[in-house]
Amino acid sequence: MRHVRRVGAAVVMTAAVVLVSGCSGGDGDSAKGSEVDPVVVSETPPVDVVAEPTTEEPVTEAPSTPATPQEELDALAAEKGWEVDDLYAGSASAFVEDICESLPTSGADSTSRPQWLAESGNFEEDGKAILQAGIPKLCPKWSTVLKQAVSGKYDRWFGNGTYVVSSKPAADGGDQTIPPGTYRAEGKMENCYWERTSESGDIIDNNFATSARKITITIRSSDGQFTSEGCTVWKPVK
Repeated sequence: MRHVRRVGAAVVMTAAVVLVSGCSGGDGDSAKGSEVDPVVVSETPPVDVVAEPTTEEPVTEAPSTPATPQEELDALAAEKGWEVDDLYAGSASAFVEDICESLPTSGADSTSRPQWLAESGNFEEDGKAILQAGIPKLCPKWSTVLKQAVSGKYDRWFGNGTYVVSSKPAADGGDQTIPPGTYRAEGKMENCYWERTSESGDIIDNNFATSARKITITIRSSDGQFTSEGCTVWKPVK
């Protein structure tokens, strides 16, 4: 009985050795045949990321504000290199706006509007160019007055003073002139004196009115001077 148990034990041990040898792979083809195929791990394809809807509104640029007529004029003056009196801080638009506000009243008691515009120093240096560019933009209702002033074809009115009779406008710094023609002064006049004199100063005609509403005179081309004091404004009769 002991012999049989030994054989059985030997068989068990032999089987264990064979099992272990098979698992450890031996040599030759048998070892290759027993290799386990490697496990192939497949990569997961990328998933497209879908952007979540946003509640924010798209940013849009604010529309640019159109330039004002004043800004356009100042930009043009800077481009042209026009110079403006320091009184207006170098602003062409400020100069033109002042003229626009002054036109209804300035010189109204002694000169016509185009006469005031042309003969009161407003056209000096770059003034004429600035007014020609600016008045149509800032106060177009005075555009006709501007054209008359630029052309020199306008009515000239005459207030107090002594004028040399001449068809030619007075030169800068020269004596004031008045063209020959018929003139009329209207309005309430008290102590109005006027006279026409020859070139030598002799009185040709004169009058002193203590109270008058309308006075008409004719100045001839042969007259030398005309003087008026206290007679409102002399305007040409058409």
